[in-house]
Amino acid sequence: MDIKLLIDNLTNPALLFFFLGIFASQIKSDLEIPANSAKFISLYLMFSIGFKGGQELAHSTLDAEIIWAFAIGITSSILVPIYSFLILKKRFGQYNAAAISAAYGSISAVTFVTTVSFLELQAISFDGFMVAVMASMEAPSIVMGVLLLSWFSRGVEGNDKINFGGILKHSLSNGSVILLVGSLFIGFMASEEQAQGIAPFTTDIFKGFLAVFLLDMGITSGRQLKDLLKQGTPALLFSIFMPLFNGCITAVLSSIVLENIGNRLLISILVASASYIAVPAAMRLAIPKANPGLYLPMALAITFPFNITFGIPIYLSIINAIN
Repeated sequence: MDIKLLIDNLTNPALLFFFLGIFASQIKSDLEIPANSAKFISLYLMFSIGFKGGQELAHSTLDAEIIWAFAIGITSSILVPIYSFLILKKRFGQYNAAAISAAYGSISAVTFVTTVSFLELQAISFDGFMVAVMASMEAPSIVMGVLLLSWFSRGVEGNDKINFGGILKHSLSNGSVILLVGSLFIGFMASEEQAQGIAPFTTDIFKGFLAVFLLDMGITSGRQLKDLLKQGTPALLFSIFMPLFNGCITAVLSSIVLENIGNRLLISILVASASYIAVPAAMRLAIPKANPGLYLPMALAITFPFNITFGIPIYLSIINAIN
């Protein structure tokens, strides 16, 4: 791994604010971001990245790069839950395995946004259609998690009947997905002159809001670390090595079909990331017997900080080595 890349990433102000949040939680500081403010910032990040992605998409042409990026993203959101479930079901039980596998097959939009910020700092270009790829990876993983549970639980007495229609509707109508896809469409439709009119909001203040949001994520992650450690070593190891495996494999394979280095890193970080917003919300509805005290802190307290701290430079180093 390139040490300079690691140092550049570790000294990123947004990431340092994340560590500040962890530190504040560990010393039991009363520092916190009000819930309404944190929700607004989250919505803002989705709006901004979606709108800018739509603008970029408007200037893109449909080519093999776009098709392959979607193919990798959707295929991974189907395959990752399958082998994750098979690895986890004996140790954590079918309900927890299904929820965890859905989380790790899905994506973390904030990890994506942090990687976009990293690429901009490194002056590495990427295509706006990657936002659409990210949005396409949410629903398949949720459906796969539920399907796996349904398949392996056939004939087991006492299993609740699963409403697949309701689950699919919930995953597609999730607020973050609606805002992301809607902003992407609006950005695609807006002219360059119209986009410039709101550029101070969509672009100029973006990194500041990201820093505050990561501060809140650090506080939340730090508070959940203790709960995760109670689950034992297997949960901790899976939270690190599964995203590392997924990201490294994608960094290698994507180099075969994708030319743009920024796109390769973004698809690698998407496949490596785990959802701690959309999937947990869906799992409460779909698999209420799964323990949110397990799959939520795994994704948020371990996988998220690992990816934004070490994952990004590791995957980029692999991509640069192959390039």
